[in-house]
Amino acid sequence: MNQTNKLRIYITIVCISFLQGLQFGPSPILARIAEHYPDVSTSLIQMLITGPNLIGMVFALVCGVLVTKISKKKLLLCAAAVAFFTGIIPYFVDNFYLLLGMRMLYGFSLGLATALNTAVVAEWFTGDARVVAMGVQSASVGTGIAVTTAGAGLLGSGIFTNSYFINVIGAIAFVLILVCLPETGAAKVSGDNKVKVNARVFQVALLGFLEWLFLIAYTTNIAMHLQGDLQGSSSAAGNLTSIFSVAQIIIGLLLGIVTKVTKKATLSCAMLSFAAGAAILVAFPSNFVMLSIGSLLCGFSQGAFIPTAMVAVSNAVPPVAAAMASGVFTCFQCVGQLVSPFFLSFCAGTFFGEASTTNMYKVCVIGMIISAGIAAFIMIGKPARNAEAAESK
Repeated sequence: MNQTNKLRIYITIVCISFLQGLQFGPSPILARIAEHYPDVSTSLIQMLITGPNLIGMVFALVCGVLVTKISKKKLLLCAAAVAFFTGIIPYFVDNFYLLLGMRMLYGFSLGLATALNTAVVAEWFTGDARVVAMGVQSASVGTGIAVTTAGAGLLGSGIFTNSYFINVIGAIAFVLILVCLPETGAAKVSGDNKVKVNARVFQVALLGFLEWLFLIAYTTNIAMHLQGDLQGSSSAAGNLTSIFSVAQIIIGLLLGIVTKVTKKATLSCAMLSFAAGAAILVAFPSNFVMLSIGSLLCGFSQGAFIPTAMVAVSNAVPPVAAAMASGVFTCFQCVGQLVSPFFLSFCAGTFFGEASTTNMYKVCVIGMIISAGIAAFIMIGKPARNAEAAESK
């Protein structure tokens, strides 16, 4: 691939990643939305962020079949258009349930973008270049989330509904994908190139479930975890979350170098990074410097784990099945996020007597260390070798 085409594919990857980042667009204004709709329950308000995942899981899986009927380019253009219109329409109609409905429909775009981001990388890059491209994809997702949340917060600082204009990102992505992504047609199915997944995909997806079962605890608990002079400080919580996102971006850009050192142990190392970060959060809840170091380690975990796992599932199947493999991984990942609050609260209360943030982070430390051992067994041990042998036949 020449440098011009490579640049166009990278631009496409960044655009898809920003479509994924739109999931968090309402997050800076959730409190303002709750004030504006006082009769709406808190759980429904939170669904503006989590709801798209429910629809996204379905379409991430369906995407595996759609790519055999419709080209990736057309599917991505459709995803970008839906992201734009579902984000802008609520600006013109003041109704919470319309807003919630549009956010749920955005899940269509989220599911397609998540699955096709990996599929585009798998189609255009191989070997070490694929690892580097997935690192760029991970960094782009982190950047997309940061830009989306910061932009929405800035736009909505006066009239909160102005934040909806952050969804213009969907229109910009539509134009750039239209110009940059070559049209390669629907994926071709043949005897050796079928849309099916194997045991390796489910093994890595299981690790994705475990990673997100504990990893999501950082984002959902950090603001409430701060103690001492930091307690109740939204600026401190925001800065720590930014450090987490920056760490994801940095490690994503350096992923090619990192994987050359960690090799098949990359997923285990990523999990141990989070365990170390969570341990620091437990030990120093009132020390901003130490909390920052813990946040860096937690961010490194997400930045290294997700693209490495996506490379593993895309390498495990024929090119035509890359979207399906990514969809399976995404579903396991989403389920991990959905059950995490209940699981962590139960374990913290059962084993440590109270479902406090400190005790939930303790559960995360123990759980991630165990998960890292499982990852080492799957990716390095005998089961991994058997899976690889099966894939090569």
